[in-house]
Amino acid sequence: MEKICFELENIALTYFDQTIVEIERLAIHQFDRIGIVGKNGAGKSTLLKLLAGMIQPARGKVHRHADFAYFDQLSEPEQSEVDYELIGKLAIPETSIDHFSGGEQTRLKLAQIFSDYHEGLLLDEPTTHLDADGTQFFIDELTYYYGALVLVSHDRYVLDKLVNKIWEVEDGRVKEYTGNYSNYTAQKEQERSQQAEEREKYLKEKSRLLKAAEEKMKKAEKITEASSRTSKKETKAKANRMFETKSKGTSQKSVERAAKALEKRVEHLGEIEAPKEEQIIRFHQTKALELHNKFPIMAERLKLQAGGKTLLEEASFQFPLGKTIAITGKNGSGKTTLLRHIMNQGEGLTISPKAVFGVYEQLDYKFTKDATVIDYMKDHSDYAESKIRSVLHAMSFTGNDLEKNIRDLSGGEATRLVLCQLFLDRYNLLILDEPTNFLDVFCIEALERFLKGYEGTVLLVSHDRTFVEHVADCEYRLEGKKLNLTI
Repeated sequence: MEKICFELENIALTYFDQTIVEIERLAIHQFDRIGIVGKNGAGKSTLLKLLAGMIQPARGKVHRHADFAYFDQLSEPEQSEVDYELIGKLAIPETSIDHFSGGEQTRLKLAQIFSDYHEGLLLDEPTTHLDADGTQFFIDELTYYYGALVLVSHDRYVLDKLVNKIWEVEDGRVKEYTGNYSNYTAQKEQERSQQAEEREKYLKEKSRLLKAAEEKMKKAEKITEASSRTSKKETKAKANRMFETKSKGTSQKSVERAAKALEKRVEHLGEIEAPKEEQIIRFHQTKALELHNKFPIMAERLKLQAGGKTLLEEASFQFPLGKTIAITGKNGSGKTTLLRHIMNQGEGLTISPKAVFGVYEQLDYKFTKDATVIDYMKDHSDYAESKIRSVLHAMSFTGNDLEKNIRDLSGGEATRLVLCQLFLDRYNLLILDEPTNFLDVFCIEALERFLKGYEGTVLLVSHDRTFVEHVADCEYRLEGKKLNLTI
């Protein structure tokens, strides 16, 4: 029998007297490979910290029966011994940690964890700053890992390759699904189909019962009308009519009781809600924003340099109108530099004079003016309020979120709001630099639907392989100072 590495029993985790996670019992066994998914703020990282003993529950026990390592994407790496081979494989610079970039810090922390064996690994968004090669190294390193793996990740490709269970955190509860992320989405789709079928059966039965109740009530009314038409002459014959009148009254009450019983059955059916359907939202552009150039961004023998380093050498390309173009490549290859060169309409480029750029860059967004989320969006869009609310809802702005002051938004919330603004604002060409970083899986999938419904041209950089596969009409890879069309 497999050893139990972690066990949670009768857990209640509270924040300002509000219960945010409740768990009756969960166990992690020796060879479990678990991916934790859920919306931002659902409690994924909190659950991982609970397992690691970094936070304590208000109620219940967490039993740890294994040696484990914990990876936190936000913490800085500590000084420790690292396997020399890993330093080379992960291209970790031999300089002071103080000068490390976010990606270099991530690689160092992973190298430290992989340098020693642990019976359990608790990893919180470990691939956020990794490029495609770094992510593949991470997958290769853990494919044959002999221990319990618990992974919080928004990278669906990583989840598909590494996990065999999914823990979905929603509304303070954890639900377990067997299989990887693709298996999980298939099961969720099956649940939605079953719910739709149950909803249809519920509506049919409700309609049948209400119709039957209505017919009973009409019958009771007819009995009443027939009784009221009895003439005064007939009523004088009390002895002869007493039994008949009583019989009619009894019949009427009996039919009314039957009707009320049917109505009670409707109440006790238990309403089944319709499954949530994620529709593609269409972003139609005004005539004033329409571009007519078949290729609104073109380059002829473009040479691109940065910091004395040549990144592109005589690159020529034509980015087609109305398409989503992905630029991929290793960290440091020049992808972001190329995006900025295009935004600035630099030398060597031919850009449509009617191009209006909307830009998302990897920045810590901080709004400086007071406004509610909904008012801010209404000020930056010509769309109807109903469309604006639909877009915000897709990006997990619901209920009271719409009334939040934009100056008080967290980094993740601000990122989501900026993405909503880009699709609703007056642009015809979007430039997105790593837009999926810091989004949960559900918001990434919402962003994919946004892109499918967007009429403008989109140029994006992303290391998220699944995201690129889902949205890109064409992909260019920046490698060896060349920009080559791959799809």
